[in-house]
Amino acid sequence: MKKLTIILAAFFALMMPMVSVAQIYDPVQWSFSTESLGNNEYNVIFKAEIEAGWHVYSQNIADGGPIPTAFYFAEATDYERVGVVTESEAIVLQDPVFDMELRFFEKEAIFTQKVKVLGKEPVSVKGELEYMVCNDGQCLPPTVVEFDINLNSGTIANADAQAKEGDSLLSMILQAILWGLAALLTPCVFPMIPMTVSFFLHGSENKAAGRFKAIMYFIFIVLLYTLPIAIIIMVTWIFGGDSVTGDIFNWLSTHWIPNIIFFLVFMVFAASFFGAFEIVLPSSLVNKSDANSEKKGLAGVFFMALTLVLVSFACTGPIVGTVLIKSTSGEFWTPILTMFCYAVTFALPFALFAMFPSMLKNLPKSGGWLNTVKVILGFVEVALGFKFLSVADQTYHWHLLDREVYLGIWIVCFAMLGFYLLGKIRFKNDDPVESIGVGRLILSIITFTFVVYMIPGMWGAPLKALSGYLPPQQTLDFDLKRINQENADKVIEFIQQNVKAVPAGQQEQQAKPTAELCESPRFNDIFHLPHGLKGYFDYEQALACAKAQNKPLYVDFTGHGCVNCREMEANVWSDPRVLKMLREDYIIVALYVDDKTKLPEEEWVMGGDGKMKKTIGRKYADFQISKFGTNAQPYYCLMGHNGELLHEPRAYNLDKDGFVQFLKEGLENFKNGVSVRNINE
Repeated sequence: MKKLTIILAAFFALMMPMVSVAQIYDPVQWSFSTESLGNNEYNVIFKAEIEAGWHVYSQNIADGGPIPTAFYFAEATDYERVGVVTESEAIVLQDPVFDMELRFFEKEAIFTQKVKVLGKEPVSVKGELEYMVCNDGQCLPPTVVEFDINLNSGTIANADAQAKEGDSLLSMILQAILWGLAALLTPCVFPMIPMTVSFFLHGSENKAAGRFKAIMYFIFIVLLYTLPIAIIIMVTWIFGGDSVTGDIFNWLSTHWIPNIIFFLVFMVFAASFFGAFEIVLPSSLVNKSDANSEKKGLAGVFFMALTLVLVSFACTGPIVGTVLIKSTSGEFWTPILTMFCYAVTFALPFALFAMFPSMLKNLPKSGGWLNTVKVILGFVEVALGFKFLSVADQTYHWHLLDREVYLGIWIVCFAMLGFYLLGKIRFKNDDPVESIGVGRLILSIITFTFVVYMIPGMWGAPLKALSGYLPPQQTLDFDLKRINQENADKVIEFIQQNVKAVPAGQQEQQAKPTAELCESPRFNDIFHLPHGLKGYFDYEQALACAKAQNKPLYVDFTGHGCVNCREMEANVWSDPRVLKMLREDYIIVALYVDDKTKLPEEEWVMGGDGKMKKTIGRKYADFQISKFGTNAQPYYCLMGHNGELLHEPRAYNLDKDGFVQFLKEGLENFKNGVSVRNINE
């Protein structure tokens, strides 16, 4: 264990510089003043003096760019703000790194807020401002300056500049920890828990060896996450091109090769759990390994760690990709530290699961209960392994695992598990089941209840609890709700074509049909929207229809392998309020960033990384990264007709009321000609 201590000490020593990079140097000095305008009105002036070679960004910076200057005023009843904070004239340049137009200040920046005093007592304007300062080589962490300015006397009560980089770093660490915990529940990662338990169940001869292997399993997972990420960050830092990073994770999560490999690995482990064979290391590897008991079998432990990391990328790739994009935004060590914290959080439960079987080995023999556990895990592995095959099936449109086929496999699989728990099915390593214990009975009841829950899904029940694991609802051939909706639309169309006029007084009683599209959507033979919604899958076609119908665009960046997209569609889009607005008030366009369908040569586009984008997925993945600075899905944007964003985009969030408000505010801004920024500027 002494060697292990040295390894851990060296590893943490390597990571310590990441924590110590917080900047204390600030090349910006702020001063505050007031100017009386008469009639109880004042200008509050914020002046930044900037050292040569540095610059501070404007308030007007598009999403995906550097941190803009922002002002946050404390609530007050003794004065009111008149208008918004204005700023002095900024320098405007096209930045090649962010691939957008940036506004910034050199040497000096002046911001002004007009306020009106409502009483005669001394009034203080309190709040804080946030800004980021950069030069040609680096950006310092965002800094917050607190202010307390007395209007009546014109004096500054308090102006305390506080560097918040520590808080910012802490916030990122906490987010990384939460993401690490959340990743354990994703469909791609959760199946690895039983696989880990089974692997270590027969891999330890004693407690010491079991603990050592579990600790090494933990270290391998952390290293396999952190070191490759550090290398990728270094490459993107040197050469730029964040879409290259996005392509790596997109390939891992959606390409048929890794998904088929993951599927086969799960099936092999399931067969082993059922007793077909034992998974052991090749004798050549065993012979080459050290005779020392603490080192013996580390190759197998490393293989398990590598399998876990590769499989987890299928679900966590977009998360990791979003973190990596920050490395092209003036940050280097922070993303690496974030990934380290994410990996530690993610790996720790697996290390505990690895230790648990080593303790089981030292318990007294208790019949064939251990084999029963393995068989149960085998059924679970079979069911969850089909998730990877389903991703490849959707991405390449093979139509082998549509929703009803996938559900049929799960129903049969868990029904067989229920019969196994009742002793009706036996495997070769099982002991005879002479009586059913309470534990088996409870598990069988739970299993058969789950089977009954899934059966209505064969005919269109949404099965919201499983939305992240199942193929999309629109792939279901037996969807009675969709069939009824299509028939209703046909009836309405027939009435509209054959009834010339509706008698007065009855118009309001007539049901409002779903808004018609301008033309047949491209790619509607391979893509479908959920809940019977109608929309497009080509941005240019959707934009043309939005202009023709004078409606805003609802842009849905999605993917075949996007688990959170399916959850949003099942749990948020299904809300009647959301469906009504999407049907009547917006033109929907779903842009699949992972689809492999090749575009006609005349539609190929040159990406921001200088590479030609030849497929639907690559075209819209590059579009999302270059215009919005993110590659995570789902990502929802409400847009006007000239590239203007009507509202800040919304990501994965199951708050239905918040999503309704998001749609309402976007629609209201469209009607009033209000936008937050333009993606073309």
